[in-house]
Amino acid sequence: MTPPRSSHYFRLARDGALLQQRSRLLEQLLARADSCTKVVDWRTDAFRIIAPSTASMPGVAAAALFADQGIVAGASVLMATPVRYLAEMNNVRLPAGGILSLHPAEAEALAGDFNRVWHDAGVRLLIGRGTALYCVADQPLQVATHDPEDILDRHIDSYLPAGPAAPRLRRLMSEIEMWLFEHAVNRRRSAAAAPTISGLWLWGCGPVAASLPPVAGWMTGSEPFFSAFGLSAQRGADPGVAVIAAEPGAPEWGEIESCWLEPSVADLRAGRIAHLLLSAGDRRFSVSRRGNRRFWRRSRPWWEYFS
Repeated sequence: MTPPRSSHYFRLARDGALLQQRSRLLEQLLARADSCTKVVDWRTDAFRIIAPSTASMPGVAAAALFADQGIVAGASVLMATPVRYLAEMNNVRLPAGGILSLHPAEAEALAGDFNRVWHDAGVRLLIGRGTALYCVADQPLQVATHDPEDILDRHIDSYLPAGPAAPRLRRLMSEIEMWLFEHAVNRRRSAAAAPTISGLWLWGCGPVAASLPPVAGWMTGSEPFFSAFGLSAQRGADPGVAVIAAEPGAPEWGEIESCWLEPSVADLRAGRIAHLLLSAGDRRFSVSRRGNRRFWRRSRPWWEYFS
């Protein structure tokens, strides 16, 4: 009998515990893990679960934009996520709740005005499905960026763009902050007692995509990169990626455990999958069928494993 090769990859959205509610199942799995690996980019780590080893991984923004609009003119593309900063005495922080949602009319107003203001700067703002915003550059950009989800409740200085194109992007992000300060969209949000937009966080840079690589398996969760591949939402023993937005203790957690985590544990015990992978922050724990039998290992609060 050929041993199973597929794995199920669970990404927990936060590496800290806001609610600090215990999860018996999650903690048992973490305690029985065979290994803990430090990963620089969890999406790259998870992509290998569903893609052939020879497949080249596109950038986050490139995959999402291609899924939204197909091939577009340009060289590089980044996600442009609306954020609200919190200015402190000597630092600027992206607080919990600092990633904002837009109404369709707000996204249209921002994109239209951005393209008027920066019409000769070699960048433009596009709207994807829903209200996703993409910043498309007419030249290749070599730059390292950070997902704003990974820097919530942290000072932003250490997470600003780095690399050869970083000065251009940092300058653009600063100019966007000034542009938004008295923008009509923010005036309307303020009048409606909604949080105003401090800036657009540019991240997920990569060359504009002309196609997406072949992948196979399933995916659940609202996430711009993996959602772009149109994977099945039907969980099975095939390779799969689950991006979990809720923490243990949140109202949605019980359903997540019963619909997604518990069936994957059953697949592991039955030998239908080789590994169950649990990721948060920059750490990924791997649980095997054999390892899951280590019932004598004492568990501790789940957030301590990722601290």
